[in-house]
Amino acid sequence: MRVQEKGQVTLPVEVRQKLGLKKGDLVAVIETEEGVLISPQEIVATKALDRIGEVLKEKGISLEELIESGREERVSIIEKQYGIRSDKGK
Repeated sequence: MRVQEKGQVTLPVEVRQKLGLKKGDLVAVIETEEGVLISPQEIVATKALDRIGEVLKEKGISLEELIESGREERVSIIEKQYGIRSDKGK
């Protein structure tokens, strides 16, 4: 592959077909010790979410607890940033 003037590269058709990439799809470019890894964006996001789920499970944190802590954090941020007090979620 050749890098074009604006940094563009053309992935071979076989690679695009194997990865199911179509015109306009997003890819993630990840630097590794060996070079660069190009992967469909959705696969990278799914792996990250799966890993977050694994860590939460290892720590014994349920989905309900995670959602509730998010609510509490939002209330705290709104109170600090905007001075708006709310008893909801507490």
